[in-house]
Amino acid sequence: PGHLLLLGRSLRTPKLITMCRAQILPARVVLFVTTALVFRAGLEITAHPRQQQQHVWTVPYKRFQHRPKTDAYCQALYPYCPTGPPDGHILPMKDEDTIEVFRLQAPVWEFKYGDLLGRFKIMHDAIGFRSTLTDKNYTAEWYELFQLGNCTFPHLIPGVEAPFWCNQGAACFYEGIDDKHWMENGTLELVTTVTGSMFNQLAKWMKEDNDTGIYYETWTVQATPDVNTTVWFESYDCSKFVLRTFQKLADLGAIFSKKIQTNYTRIFLYSGEPIYVGDETSVFGPGENKTVAAKIRSFYSLFKPHQSFKEIFLNLLKIYDEIILRKTFYLFYNFEYWLLPMKSPYMKITYDEIP
Repeated sequence: PGHLLLLGRSLRTPKLITMCRAQILPARVVLFVTTALVFRAGLEITAHPRQQQQHVWTVPYKRFQHRPKTDAYCQALYPYCPTGPPDGHILPMKDEDTIEVFRLQAPVWEFKYGDLLGRFKIMHDAIGFRSTLTDKNYTAEWYELFQLGNCTFPHLIPGVEAPFWCNQGAACFYEGIDDKHWMENGTLELVTTVTGSMFNQLAKWMKEDNDTGIYYETWTVQATPDVNTTVWFESYDCSKFVLRTFQKLADLGAIFSKKIQTNYTRIFLYSGEPIYVGDETSVFGPGENKTVAAKIRSFYSLFKPHQSFKEIFLNLLKIYDEIILRKTFYLFYNFEYWLLPMKSPYMKITYDEIP
């Protein structure tokens, strides 16, 4: 049995938490399609001109000049950063202060489902700070503005040709560390100490990083599960924020404890070399290939948020046909669409050490 958690809502399409059984499919396939729905809670296409160019892999994550305002259509089931400053600024520390830095990790949605997703090593990561001068604690975590499902799959709005994405992610910095949340089913451990001056330099970097890296990306896409394989696309999520921040601290001179093992959750898709399809305008604009646009919309319709039990069961079969038999997955990355020619093992969730 798979618990299909479709979290988040829009003004027009409230999501439900649903459950279904799919015992007629192979276990690996059930894992794939179930996970895909959790995150929402031989094909021919016409090549775009850019498709003929030589690609550089891994495709770099695109950064922006500033963070745009969110669309009113996008609504969060759980408010984003309710106790942090709206503009994301971080109060400076005194230069002579000593700041303890903590690694924080807990199961995704632990506040609602306890250790359920922790049993599958689906973990959320954050960073804690403690000022030794004031004895105040702070938490920094990077996550979705409108829940994970909206960042993984779009909404299909009637009368609107292009899929509509609510996929922004951002860093939230707020006072306090919820010890029980992080320690009961996860991790709260000291990894290094820094000066107040180093922390203030980090805070400036975090603000710039947050203003220019604006969207969440669930999937890491690579050719095979091997260590030295080609990585087509990197994820951009909470664990990557922690790793970027720790690297910045190291660049500033922080020395990390080598005794602590740091494992992170990653969600992989496996495919042959991706095929560039186009951006929203080139795919869904006037005069473009309506067949390709229809195929993309049809693919994403399988992961729509509010489905009856019958729809879920039928869509599980269609997902199996689309991804496993037809070996097709459409990825939205850097606000562009890519066709992934999927191959075994199709998807994998790992919890491996990343120093």
